[in-house]
Amino acid sequence: MDSKSVRDRHAEYLFPSVSNYYEEPVVLAEGEGLRVRDVDGREYLDAFGGILTVSVGHADEDVNEAVTAQVRRLGHVSTLYPTVPMVDLAEKLARITPGALKKSFFVASGTEADETAVMMAQTSTGSSELVALRHGYSGRSALAQSLTAHNGYRGLPTQIASIKHAPAPYCYRCPLKLSYPSCGVACAKDLEELIQTTTTGRVAGMLAEPIQGVGGFITPPREYFEIAAEIVRRYGGVFISDEVQTGFGRTGKMWGIEQYGVEPDMMTMAKGIANGFPLGAVIATPAIADSFTKQTISTFGGNPVSCAAANAVLDKIDRDGLTENAGRRGDELRAGLDELKARHPKVIGDVRGMGLMQALELVVDEAGGDRTPAPAAVAKLFEETKKRGLLIGKGGLYGNVVRISPPLTIGKDEVAEIVSVLGESFSAMESA
Repeated sequence: MDSKSVRDRHAEYLFPSVSNYYEEPVVLAEGEGLRVRDVDGREYLDAFGGILTVSVGHADEDVNEAVTAQVRRLGHVSTLYPTVPMVDLAEKLARITPGALKKSFFVASGTEADETAVMMAQTSTGSSELVALRHGYSGRSALAQSLTAHNGYRGLPTQIASIKHAPAPYCYRCPLKLSYPSCGVACAKDLEELIQTTTTGRVAGMLAEPIQGVGGFITPPREYFEIAAEIVRRYGGVFISDEVQTGFGRTGKMWGIEQYGVEPDMMTMAKGIANGFPLGAVIATPAIADSFTKQTISTFGGNPVSCAAANAVLDKIDRDGLTENAGRRGDELRAGLDELKARHPKVIGDVRGMGLMQALELVVDEAGGDRTPAPAAVAKLFEETKKRGLLIGKGGLYGNVVRISPPLTIGKDEVAEIVSVLGESFSAMESA
């Protein structure tokens, strides 16, 4: 079977909204470590990691062995029965998460994790209104689309009214037309007026990504969350850190919110938790967890196979120092991307991110003062990097942000390869 036949069948049998990258989508068939191969045998360096999900590399042997052993023992029972992998994982999360977080609830996706966290915020506070951020992304359900402030992902005309969207801490395109640091992080301080003017004055909480993933790796100033969390708590709410993309060592710390020195009341997680196996989780303080007194189950949440994978991922991150590796390799990647910006000042408008979560925002003419988003340039860059065996990601409200997030196992040589291929691709675009 070749790539064309698979693409043709994809077009015939899947929803057209299931979009693919590239003019001719890459039909991936196998992978190992940082590399993947398509059905025609072409190899690529994966610098997007399944949307920040393949945290410890494709087909990792440690994860595979844990999964295989678990499948042979027990594949599924639901949360109606305790299992060793689920309880082991909950205990590990309690040990490695910040502050007083202790009790977990497992689900099958990041969407479900965010839904659960919102419900718990409302239950524990007795309030219903919740603050989210513009440019944020929370998933595909009705509530998740209401939390999402990105029109490309909001398919429902009727949204849940209790969600209030605050300005994003998007320094490159500041919604308040200010400049950091002279702005005094006004976008965070604006939360108080948002609560005072658009809510009852009491909120259930705020859910925010430490770095906005789908939004284009929008990276807030270091002071942002300390200011934001204090305001939200002062008005009766809890602070929920959405770690679906930033968690598990991605930013150079175990949790993205640790980069900001804030202890959340709840955290949501998915993606990198199990290296691609379907699993999400919410971890909360005991007081919040205990506030929900009704019965609840999750059919697939806490699946023993997914939990076995997650336990192997956490063990590998700890044993191999992958969080520290993400910080070191991230510094090298950032230095390379900054150099590319200096070499291509017209098209690269901004470089941002932390650790192995780095972005390039492409514009029409940054050097000439024109920051008009350039999604067409991203499309061209995709085709050029594909030719050279590199897979990258994209995002941003305008589709003009290149997202780079390879597995945490990446080495110096692969970082240099990513930067080199990007440089060759930008040069090819300029000479075309």
